[in-house]
Amino acid sequence: MFPSRSPDTLNVFMRTMRASDLDLVVLNENLSYQQPWSKRIFSDCLRAGYECWVLATKDRIVAHGVLSAGVGEAHVLTLCVHPDFRRSGHGRRMLRHLLERAVKRDATVCFLEVRPSNVEARQLYLAMGFVQVGERRGYYPAEPGSTQREDALILSRMLPL
Repeated sequence: MFPSRSPDTLNVFMRTMRASDLDLVVLNENLSYQQPWSKRIFSDCLRAGYECWVLATKDRIVAHGVLSAGVGEAHVLTLCVHPDFRRSGHGRRMLRHLLERAVKRDATVCFLEVRPSNVEARQLYLAMGFVQVGERRGYYPAEPGSTQREDALILSRMLPL
C-alpha cells in the first residue's frame, strides 16, 4: 500500500496513458471496484484513440480516466483514483481535465453513468455541474454474493465548463 500523504503527492502531473501504464492502472481498478475494467479494455481504448489519461508521479498512477468524444458529445467512460489518494482533489482534477479535452474535441455535452451506491463519485459529479437525466435499469453486474444487478444513474452537463 502507498502512504496517504507521501511527498510524491505534491509532484503529480497529468499525461496521456501509455501501454506501459496498464498494469498499474488495472491494479488501481482492482483496488477500487468489484467489477474492474480489464487490461484488454484499456488496451482497446488506447487503440481506438480515446482520451486516456493518468495523473502520475514518477513511479505511481494516482488516478486515471477515459473519455470518448465525437459528434458534439462526450462520455466519461471511467474515472478512478487509487484508494490511498482519495479525498485530495485528484478525482476533481482528472474530471476537469477530461471535460477540457471534451471541449477541445468540440463536444457541447458530456454524459456518464454512475452507480447509485457510489456516493463519493456522485457527490463529485454533482459538484462539477452534472445533473441526472436518466437511469439504466440493471446496468451494472451484481455484486459478488448477490443476484441483484445495480441500476446506473445517467448524468450529463453542458460544456464548456
